[in-house]
Amino acid sequence: MSSFVVVGAGLAGSATAWHLARHGHDVTVLERAEPANPQGSSHGSARIFRYAYPDAFWTDLVVRARRGWTELEALAGEQLITPTGSLDHGRLRDPSGLAGVLKACGVEHELLTAGEAGERWAGMDFRTDVLWHPGAGVIDAERAVLAMVRLAVESGAVVHTGAVVSVLRREGSRWLVATEAGAEYRADHVVISAGGWLPDLVPQLPGALSGRLPGLTVRQENAYHFPYRDEKPWPTFIHKTGTMQVYSLPGGRDAAFRGQKLAEFNGGPSIGSAAAQTGQIDPVNRERVIAHVERNLPGLVPEPYAETTCLFTSTPHEDFVIDTADGVTVLSPCSGHGAKFAPLLGELAAASATGGVVPARFTLAHGVLR
Repeated sequence: MSSFVVVGAGLAGSATAWHLARHGHDVTVLERAEPANPQGSSHGSARIFRYAYPDAFWTDLVVRARRGWTELEALAGEQLITPTGSLDHGRLRDPSGLAGVLKACGVEHELLTAGEAGERWAGMDFRTDVLWHPGAGVIDAERAVLAMVRLAVESGAVVHTGAVVSVLRREGSRWLVATEAGAEYRADHVVISAGGWLPDLVPQLPGALSGRLPGLTVRQENAYHFPYRDEKPWPTFIHKTGTMQVYSLPGGRDAAFRGQKLAEFNGGPSIGSAAAQTGQIDPVNRERVIAHVERNLPGLVPEPYAETTCLFTSTPHEDFVIDTADGVTVLSPCSGHGAKFAPLLGELAAASATGGVVPARFTLAHGVLR
């Protein structure tokens, strides 16, 4: 068996560590803060799990990922996805096209008229057909990360927190990974799952990876929690119009279960790297989202009672990057929709790192640069 250093213990990194360790490899995880910390992309209790994509490639992957979540929940002994169902509507969301994809992939769904949907969900205004699929839900990201870290440790992995990686260097047949505190780790293989910190590490990657990585955009996104007027939890939903795309889900522990979490997809500023995040809400974006609530969601009080920021790290085509060269694997699921795939991403990254096969569109030679 081989030795691995996994850099980053978010959803993707913890999943990779778990899959490598469960197959008998020697795994060391280096996390710059704590697993699922609020400076990354995997904190909190509210991430969307959904099947609806315009491309069957993604829906098929969600079906595979759900099997991974089911296994993880069984091994962890806790529910990590709360069923809520999901709605898709809006002029640019194409509910009918999405329904065709779900049908082809065998995913339960209904295509409703705006009137039919309005009768079921009186707190929302609908102006187009609406896709409903009951298999969607809300992922508790923090508990999922902690569960996968725990399972990795039970399989022999070692986790170091407060380990900020500063050096990645080839030494003969192995790799040296050093931290800002001066700790050094050596391994046969390194997996980089650093999220918004990946741009800072790119110069130290092997040329076969750094020379092919597409431009990465790191955004500091804004999310807001609005109270329910009737205190009844809603489904998750995506509403895409000609001016903005809003995604929403019940707020969970993040906001004391009192309301609905809303955000504009890619509505935050580009910051270059996670190191530049401020944690400050963009007031212009806040007003845009409040105006959307006032226009479209009469079942919510249009005054946020909680708000937060998070990081999206995106490729130009919103595909993931899972590729290996010269003993290093880059895992950057990102692009604002990676959370739902976490157990599967760990499986794929572990496969890539050990000579296995991953979808070609995730590789740098064939995928994200197309």
